[in-house]
Amino acid sequence: MIKNQVLKGTFLVGLGATSYGMLATFVKMAYAEGYTTAEVTIAQFILGIIGILIINAFQKSNNTDEVVKPTPKNIFQLMIAGTSLGLTSVFYYMAVKYIPVSIAIVLLMQTVWIGLLLEMILERKIPSTQKIIAALIVLMGTLLATNILKNEIQLDWRGIILGLLAASSFTTTMFTANRVGLGISNAKRSLFMLLGGLTIVIGFAIATQTTPFNFAIFLKWGIIVSLFGTIIPPMLMNAGFPLTGIGLGSIVSAIELPVSVMMAYFLLNEEVVFIQWIGILLILVAIIIMNVKFKKQQPY
Repeated sequence: MIKNQVLKGTFLVGLGATSYGMLATFVKMAYAEGYTTAEVTIAQFILGIIGILIINAFQKSNNTDEVVKPTPKNIFQLMIAGTSLGLTSVFYYMAVKYIPVSIAIVLLMQTVWIGLLLEMILERKIPSTQKIIAALIVLMGTLLATNILKNEIQLDWRGIILGLLAASSFTTTMFTANRVGLGISNAKRSLFMLLGGLTIVIGFAIATQTTPFNFAIFLKWGIIVSLFGTIIPPMLMNAGFPLTGIGLGSIVSAIELPVSVMMAYFLLNEEVVFIQWIGILLILVAIIIMNVKFKKQQPY
């Protein structure tokens, strides 16, 4: 029974991560049709909020148990936490305008060592040797995955900076999401975080949108990016992680990286050379090392 639950959780987390992995390719395809970053992010968050509202209404009508009602303080904290969610979308989607999707997802995976650094600063403790080794492997894998050493790929510095900013804001999202409003249902927490993120993308749209807003985005790419980036992954991963545990769930969620690269390879015809695959493999190994608990041998 326990094995079946873990298998179910693994499937849910893997499906959610796969959904995330497809996202950047869809965004790049929307760009090819002339849509802007502001239009994509606005459509994603508005349609995402509508979707989460429907899920909340459905859960409320089917839930006979007493639910924890969020306090004004909880709502405010979740919305503040959600601003980093909006920043992640803006930075990541802008990054793929300047660099290949396969490079952008590698930069986003720098959350491994950025999270380690943030944890060290906030908790004021030196990370374990295991985590330091994992972080070093990530950096080594990044050098190979971006192919900087051979200089065969000309990377726009704007894309690199935006990709690292996306990784930083995504790290903030993960930290705050695991510390704010934990007694509230996942759907409600997602709703308030999305509302916080929406304030960021609206501000970004006001500052950057120089042409009339193309509302046609809502009818196609808006639905796709909201489903694959805002509605499906959080629901599946929130349902799956309690069954797998953080360690196994984090390892399974790393499937987002190869999925994103393969989507870009097949749908966008992005070139991915052998050395880049080696780098991607190293990053996946680092994530496994980061989350596996090694048992110490007991002395006889």
